[in-house]
Amino acid sequence: MRSTRWGRAWFALQAVAGAAWWIAVATVPSVRDATLGSLDPVLVAVFDVPLFVGASALAAAGLRPAAVVATVWTTLVAVALAVFATVTGEAGWGVLLMAGAVVGSALALAQLLLGRVPTHWVIWGPLGFRPAEARRGPARNLATTALEIVVFWGLFLAVIPLVVAFLERRWGLALPLSGPADAATTVAGVVLLVVASAAGLWSGAVMTTLGDGTPLPSAMPNRLVVAGPYRVVRNPMAVASIAQGVAVGLLLSSWLVVAYAIAGAVFWNVAVRPHEERDLEARFGDDFRRYRDAVLCWWPRLPVPAQR
Repeated sequence: MRSTRWGRAWFALQAVAGAAWWIAVATVPSVRDATLGSLDPVLVAVFDVPLFVGASALAAAGLRPAAVVATVWTTLVAVALAVFATVTGEAGWGVLLMAGAVVGSALALAQLLLGRVPTHWVIWGPLGFRPAEARRGPARNLATTALEIVVFWGLFLAVIPLVVAFLERRWGLALPLSGPADAATTVAGVVLLVVASAAGLWSGAVMTTLGDGTPLPSAMPNRLVVAGPYRVVRNPMAVASIAQGVAVGLLLSSWLVVAYAIAGAVFWNVAVRPHEERDLEARFGDDFRRYRDAVLCWWPRLPVPAQR
């Protein structure tokens, strides 16, 4: 029997929160300005109350078509509000609230329709776990790893954070720092970025040279690597990447970029890590199980003896 409990609970919470928000919009001018800007609240309410609040309440009662309506409407509103906020500089907090509602509604809808969140969808095709071909050779693996680092760092540590920081300021969500606080944040960002980047490069080099593969899911190592940074934490590349994202957020004085980095950690831990570790256990058996029991995923421990 498929479980729909958490999906229905989310839609119930969303219905209550939506009703409370509309009451606040009607009675508290600051809430109306922060979330709707110059939009006519009456006109928005005519559509949003039945399609968001009402549909969420019906979805909480187990009506699946209502869950679909609520999710589609929430997505359309979030996109429209993001465009409006980008053009006018208004309603930035409304965009954030609706973005959160989109994520929650999508996950809850999956619970209602499928009985679970289909995290396996993120590991299909080129992202599916496959060991690297033996004939690739160490030189090709190193070249592939270097290219991956350039592409991934450029996208996730430069392009996306710059876009997020721009939207944060455009939407009026920035929390500017000045004086000593700004200087301290910059110094902390530089130090953290340098340390995390060095750890990421070290981890990639160790995995590639000792594992006969690459960090890419489609060309994974053929040998279990328990050396270098992998002796103290189970996935040092993920830890380094999250730290890099936080560092970039500090350098840009952007709390949204920091939140983006933390959200990436949550996504990887919940959606990707379980599948990756099942694949490692299937390929390396007891060796991986002993390693998993001895070394934590996120929190460093004293080194364990390297496995051969």
